[in-house]
Amino acid sequence: MYLEVMTAGIILASLTFYVLLGGADYGAGFWKLLARGPRSPAQRRLIDEAIGPIWEANHVWLILVITVLFTAFPGAFAVITTRLHIPLTLMLIGIVLRGASFAFRSYDVHKRDMHPYWERTFAIASVITPVLLGLTIGTVASGELRENDRNLLSVFVWPWLAPFPLAVGLFALALFVFLAAVYLTREAKETELREDFRRRALVAAVMVALLAAVVGALSARGAPQIWRELTRTVWGLSLLLVTAVVAGGAILALSKRRFLLAQICAAGEAVLVLWGWAFAQFPFLVIPNITISNAAASPLTLRLLLLAILVGGVVLFPSLYYLFRIFKARSLSVH
Repeated sequence: MYLEVMTAGIILASLTFYVLLGGADYGAGFWKLLARGPRSPAQRRLIDEAIGPIWEANHVWLILVITVLFTAFPGAFAVITTRLHIPLTLMLIGIVLRGASFAFRSYDVHKRDMHPYWERTFAIASVITPVLLGLTIGTVASGELRENDRNLLSVFVWPWLAPFPLAVGLFALALFVFLAAVYLTREAKETELREDFRRRALVAAVMVALLAAVVGALSARGAPQIWRELTRTVWGLSLLLVTAVVAGGAILALSKRRFLLAQICAAGEAVLVLWGWAFAQFPFLVIPNITISNAAASPLTLRLLLLAILVGGVVLFPSLYYLFRIFKARSLSVH
């Protein structure tokens, strides 16, 4: 079973990178939508400068998740992409609209009258897409993707159009918005802009806490497997405690203007949330009946896949390091 666990671990690691990097990009789009006041042009410019050089590279992690899931766990891939094809299609449309609008806004120098349109499209897609991502994860964790459903709505609509998945979607958006605001405090060079996003990060932190409470309350019925693992086990309760401490550390660091520490704590909070869900769901890929064992491809396929990922990683990680070193080195100077 070690091959299956290693492969599932790669999916989790890729999701982690996507949340920390791509998630912050989505959150930046939210703040672009809400940019108001005399410093709104400077706020939008800061967001463009922060995500412009590296935003497309962050989709590498989502592509890796999809590719590994399809190759290593085809049974789970089939259920997720079939039963959740509506939110996944909408999410894909959001990703495409977001990328296209950002490119047109940044590089179309001839039709400047279209720039406000592309700005709004980018911002709205940045809000909707993470909600759909969280909604999909919430549905997978809910246990409602049962094989014995035959009614059209019960198969393709009601599992994701339910309180728990919707709450997880809103929670994902709030978490991404929080990450973006914290990251932007380090990207900003001007004190006024840094203070703008510091205040917004504090507000977003409160929203994350409130929505986390809502998700937790709804999980008792909406995702009983997750509820039991997180509230009825020593490791689950310990994880909740550590997550709360790290979240409090992020708020305290923001209050003290310790922006590097705030970024570390915010990223740690996101990782703990994601990993808490993953370990609470283990060994299920889709609750209640698809596990990493019964959905796995042949051992030969898994070995070849792991070898391909290892070879690809030799190219991927140095390339990403070089990319971030070139475009993000200056932002590391803000403590």
